[in-house]
Amino acid sequence: MTKKDIVRLICERANRQRLVKDKLSQQAVKEIVQWTLDSIIDALVQEGRIELRKFGIFEVKQRKPRIARNPRTNEKVEVGPRCVVVFQAGKEMEERVRREGRPAPRRTRAPRNAAAAPSSETAEDAEALAVGGSAT
Repeated sequence: MTKKDIVRLICERANRQRLVKDKLSQQAVKEIVQWTLDSIIDALVQEGRIELRKFGIFEVKQRKPRIARNPRTNEKVEVGPRCVVVFQAGKEMEERVRREGRPAPRRTRAPRNAAAAPSSETAEDAEALAVGGSAT
């Protein structure tokens, strides 16, 4: 599901329930959704944590500095401390997903140069390769 799908669903539901006198446009809903997302980001930047009841908690945590390895050169590289966002699902979300959820379809990555050269692989060949098998 994408942000566009969420906007469409909210717009349809709001108009079905007649939340406003006139029809709510998708553009207006898109703006409201974006304001909501921007507010979440602002709260994380300023306060480091945002708790949304029945949904979950977003929190900024700092990763320690570490030594990593460049996979191309096998050279050791120092990675400094950095901030990352972590999410902990709320109780209601956890329970509902456990009861009603289904796993997302497995996504396969296209080769890095896929845009440059069209492939003659079929979708079945790509799936076989992605799962670790062979295309033949």
